[in-house]
Amino acid sequence: MDPYNRRVLALDVGERRIGVAMSDISATLSSPLTTINGRVVERAIEQIVALVHKHDVQEIVVGWPLNMNGDVGPQAQRVRDFADKLEAALGKSVILFDERLTSVVAEQILRDMGVRPEKRREQIDQIAASVILQDFLEQRRAAEAPPRPFESASDEF
Repeated sequence: MDPYNRRVLALDVGERRIGVAMSDISATLSSPLTTINGRVVERAIEQIVALVHKHDVQEIVVGWPLNMNGDVGPQAQRVRDFADKLEAALGKSVILFDERLTSVVAEQILRDMGVRPEKRREQIDQIAASVILQDFLEQRRAAEAPPRPFESASDEF
């Protein structure tokens, strides 16, 4: 095992498809990886476990689709149940991360890239997973950053 490997895998779990994104080895940048068929949960989990082992992933993040008011709705509960099954299959913890509005951001990214509407469905889930992962990485980096010294306007004079 590489002591410098901090690779993170992120999932955007839907009822039909699961978008997958992965960070670089330093856990700095997120990239879309693939989309997995999510209709048969056991098969999807097998594929995710295989990806985790193949890429020597250290952490797994699952987008948690909370309601806009922060409540856990039916879809968020389904995702939590999926994350529990994945955690049991992997034998390592899975991090649930608030994913509100990531699908909207992913749709905008694809639109800005000029991807035709009929092709967006193929890519939306892995782009959403990449947005979830990048948000997670940036939030963690911000939390790990040392506090900056207080600077006031009067210090300049």
